[in-house]
Amino acid sequence: MKWLSIVGKADLDLGPWMYGKLPLPGPWGFLQTGESSERRCDAEKALTSRQCEKYDQMNPKTDPEEQKNTDLSNSPGNEVQLKPQNIHIPLRVGVPQTFKVSFKRAEGYPIDLYYLMDLSFSMGDDLDTVKKLSQDIVSTLGKFTSNMRIGFGSFVDKVALPYVSQIKKKKSNPCPYRGHSCQPAFSYQHILSLTKNADDFKTEVRRQRISANLDSPESGLDAIMQAAVCKEEIGWENGTKILVYTSDDTFHIAGDGRLAAIYEPHDGQCHLNGSGFYDGTKFELSKMIPQSVVGVLESDSSNVVQLIKNAYNSLSSTILLEHHGAPQGLAVSYRAHCTPKQGALQVPWSSRGECKDIKINQQVDFTVQLNISECLKGTAEFHLSVQGISEKLNVTIKTQCECDCKPGVPSSLDCSGHGTLYCGVCSCDQGFLGQSCECAQSKDLDDQASCRQDNSSQLCSGHGSCACGMCTCKRSFTGKFCQCDNSNCAQTDQKLCSGNGNCSCGRCNCFPGHEGEACDCSTSTDQCQAEGSITLCSGNGKCRCNKCDCNDGFVGNNCSTILNACSKYEKCMSTKCVTEHRQNELSEICLAHCGSATLQRKEGLKDMPCSTPDFVYNVQLSPEGAVLLHFDNLP
Repeated sequence: MKWLSIVGKADLDLGPWMYGKLPLPGPWGFLQTGESSERRCDAEKALTSRQCEKYDQMNPKTDPEEQKNTDLSNSPGNEVQLKPQNIHIPLRVGVPQTFKVSFKRAEGYPIDLYYLMDLSFSMGDDLDTVKKLSQDIVSTLGKFTSNMRIGFGSFVDKVALPYVSQIKKKKSNPCPYRGHSCQPAFSYQHILSLTKNADDFKTEVRRQRISANLDSPESGLDAIMQAAVCKEEIGWENGTKILVYTSDDTFHIAGDGRLAAIYEPHDGQCHLNGSGFYDGTKFELSKMIPQSVVGVLESDSSNVVQLIKNAYNSLSSTILLEHHGAPQGLAVSYRAHCTPKQGALQVPWSSRGECKDIKINQQVDFTVQLNISECLKGTAEFHLSVQGISEKLNVTIKTQCECDCKPGVPSSLDCSGHGTLYCGVCSCDQGFLGQSCECAQSKDLDDQASCRQDNSSQLCSGHGSCACGMCTCKRSFTGKFCQCDNSNCAQTDQKLCSGNGNCSCGRCNCFPGHEGEACDCSTSTDQCQAEGSITLCSGNGKCRCNKCDCNDGFVGNNCSTILNACSKYEKCMSTKCVTEHRQNELSEICLAHCGSATLQRKEGLKDMPCSTPDFVYNVQLSPEGAVLLHFDNLP
């Protein structure tokens, strides 16, 4: 139900596989006669590589079946805003399944509005205003739809101390001032059921009298509870449901009732008597009620019509798709495609579908994903709905946890004549063991020694079962004694052997082109070479895992940049060293300053980044790592 609250005046291991069961998301196959003892559930490629033929592989599809899918419609009296209406989805444990849901705001969709008003003494001027504006309230709703109904209810406070005076005279007329006449206080009264007759609403509002209580908080939550759960008495029907809650103060909360010796919480049931009164003494508002808005009333409620209009526009333009009654173990998530452009984007999954600022006749689409973690007994049902809209999408799910196998073959030769062959697996007769029931159980204790790696070790290293002197290993374990763990290797990004090798007995066997403990190091060197060069790292570093590890003083992807190049060759760019270099007769001092650098004069380059008292210059590295000093005289 959409709630409109208008508040005024206040500051407000998979374990061992069992035949006939489907424990893995991927395909599974039957074990053929003579096939080694391996797991039956595996990736399709792995099964095929083990010569498991396609016809022996089972990989059931779980496509949704739309059982009722009436098109979206604006037809008066036959509005359809949500599709499909019924859908059946077979699920496999651990395999996500998705389906599409569409919603379109229908023009002229029915509206039920229930006006719930605080009639405590301080709301006297507000009551007078509502009496005058009752026709305007009805007219405003009529602008949204011709199929409109309106109802009315009121509340004051719990009729118990210390909320309401128990003095007889004060109970009959609780007004705080002499000369004023007030009706007796009450917790909540339902006055007018939802009706299309606007005159009835205006008449009932004009009949109302103010009341009073002793404390500031009111019984607003009691009133909201009763207005929500008393569906037959209020007359709620299919359509947009709006509850207008007006008050000038706060409401009693859980725990307040102890002041009046009320300890039991509200039971969530309807408790209206024959006169429409709520007599029960059991049991920041917009934050407590989903999809509600708050508006601040003027001191006399003169802006109530505009607040109702604004609130309806705000609430009806926000589409919230949610699920209710989902069985345990079922995860439901949503992707909202609020605009056609957004439909092409990979929007994140969330716990509900939400679109805002949706206009009338605008369609929005949702992708709903179901993922179940356990097998169900039979079928299960739940539903999806948009908040405030009575239409529902009923979803029926059934888990596929049984193999579609032919009847078992008793005393099968594939089971050594001592068992029933079912789904490719032998179910051995009493007294026999083994994959093919080839071992008499009386020999089992003698054979267990063959399943221990040494006298002190566990059977099959604790990672398998022993039958007929042979170990049958659990998933990811191999070896005669199941001693090798093929899932305990180095990894990066949560991928064994970085996805570049196979894990075998705790060590990575890397594919060609990769090396390292986790196969995370590429043996290629192409990223260590500058364009047009065959020299690795420009000769100024070492190539490791296809990345340059530069020597001190060099940086860059290919170690092609000299750190502090200007200052490093500043002493080389002296008149003395330049002259000696031109004469090819470098002194020890200049040789120490210039090293193997090549000096080359280039006239006209006045914007070089480096300078000395005599020259301007720049420092470059050739693709092979040779140092080049281009210089010119200082201007």
